Amino acid sequence: MNDILPDASPVWQYLEAQVRAVLDQYGYREIRMPVVEPTALFKRGVGEHTDIVEKEMYTFEDRGGDSLTLRPEGTAGCVRAAMQHGLLHNQVQRLWYAGPMFRYERPQKGRYRQFHQIGAETFGMASADIDAELIVLTARLLSNLGLSEHVTLHLNTLGSSEARAEYRNALVAYLEGVADQLDEDSKKRLHTNPLRILDSKSDTTQQLLNDAPVFDDFLDAESREHFQQLCALLDGAGVSYVINPRLVRGLDYYSRTVFEWITDSLGAQGTVCGGGRYDGLVPQLGGKETPAAGFALGVERLILLLETLEKIPSSVFATLDAYFILAGDSATREGFKLAERLRSEIPGLRLQLNCGGGSFKSQMKKADKSGAPLALILGDDEVAQQQLTIKPLRDDREQVQCGFDAATSQLRTLLAG
Repeated sequence: MNDILPDASPVWQYLEAQVRAVLDQYGYREIRMPVVEPTALFKRGVGEHTDIVEKEMYTFEDRGGDSLTLRPEGTAGCVRAAMQHGLLHNQVQRLWYAGPMFRYERPQKGRYRQFHQIGAETFGMASADIDAELIVLTARLLSNLGLSEHVTLHLNTLGSSEARAEYRNALVAYLEGVADQLDEDSKKRLHTNPLRILDSKSDTTQQLLNDAPVFDDFLDAESREHFQQLCALLDGAGVSYVINPRLVRGLDYYSRTVFEWITDSLGAQGTVCGGGRYDGLVPQLGGKETPAAGFALGVERLILLLETLEKIPSSVFATLDAYFILAGDSATREGFKLAERLRSEIPGLRLQLNCGGGSFKSQMKKADKSGAPLALILGDDEVAQQQLTIKPLRDDREQVQCGFDAATSQLRTLLAG
């Protein structure tokens, strides 16, 4: 788990603002859930035999003897909240959330035990158009971030639960015949979560899968038509994709559509956003049959990609417009009032007032270090004359003097130019 320091937080704010703006464009509303949920929610929702539940959850017993877990992902908690508060009955919902998730896994570049996700979940819409909307929404976001040329959309359908069960049996029957050649993780998954073997990172296992049954042979007609409709909508929207028959995602609740945006610019950490349809999750958690689909993107992973590709605008780091230097007791009193006036008259002005005293020379050093393009200078002599000095710090423009009443317009002019 790591701290996000002030020098790094502007990038987080930039990314979060970009995501929020796109979600607003599509009419998604924010929901905020607790970071702690009953452990049973994740065992039932995510799956008993997933890596998350078996190896990665932070689970503890509270003082009342209840088993609680720090949320390892957001979908199960969002479904629980929507059910609990009556958001699903005869309604459609487009929801989004952001915040920390927790998984006990080996930390590596771009992956932490406390990590952050922004997710969107939709409920009450069974047709392929909402699947397509989720994908084009993420495509728009990635385009806005300047990442379109550095990511590839991988797409697959997992079919109905019945079709998946038939395929699962056929896959297990094949893999049992070559079990001694599988990697260790795949051997463990063979009878608990065999579909995850399809995205094994082992080259040997992947070669064995070349002769495995193909899921397309088991796909039900309704799911096939749903997938064709999705592809047609994406084609019409100009979104390119690769159909990846081995894409299954790591959670048990997915059905039909699954997708991932993958980059080769981060080495092994390739997936920056993923999601799909999970029509069976609401009834699995005790609700009525409710079609549902969503996605989650990894904030740390996206920030790492933006930094690696140098796609962060320099304006993101501009934290101040001006630094106010105050020399003398009367200057401190009058400068404090003038600073408040300027902030009121110039909405959004980022003005930092020198506090804690210091010589004029030391305050100039602070002004320069602040990164602000302008220094406002006020001494006791200037107070007597009701004059303010504005000094450009990042270019060769001359400093100017103006009366207090003209300070607002003069400051606007210098910031604009």
